[in-house]
Amino acid sequence: MRYSLLLHNPEPGDVGISEEDMAPARAAFQAYAAALQDSGVLISADILQTSGASTTVSRRSGELKIQDGPFADTKDKLNGTFVIDVPDLDAALGWAEQCPAASYGVVEIRPSAIVFSEGRWEALV
Repeated sequence: MRYSLLLHNPEPGDVGISEEDMAPARAAFQAYAAALQDSGVLISADILQTSGASTTVSRRSGELKIQDGPFADTKDKLNGTFVIDVPDLDAALGWAEQCPAASYGVVEIRPSAIVFSEGRWEALV
């Protein structure tokens, strides 16, 4: 089963963490990503730029609306994703528990419903 681990936490600049302070976190994420890869469950991983670099697009009202920055103004922001393929939710929970972001934020675990691969959509549920 494919799961996305969505990392929600305050951005470093919002809580006064310097680039120098980030070195241990980068090392922890390197080790975590390597462990996922070595176990054969890692599909992809992205650590995102800060939410200030995001752009939101919507056509909810029928009219195109483009907004700089994130859609929601919250303390915790989506800061990265890991997509893994594991047998079940318990395995995904085990990997999420080991994620460095779990120690200072929230790791949301969401199963994939449909994936696009090799030119076609495939339902997973």
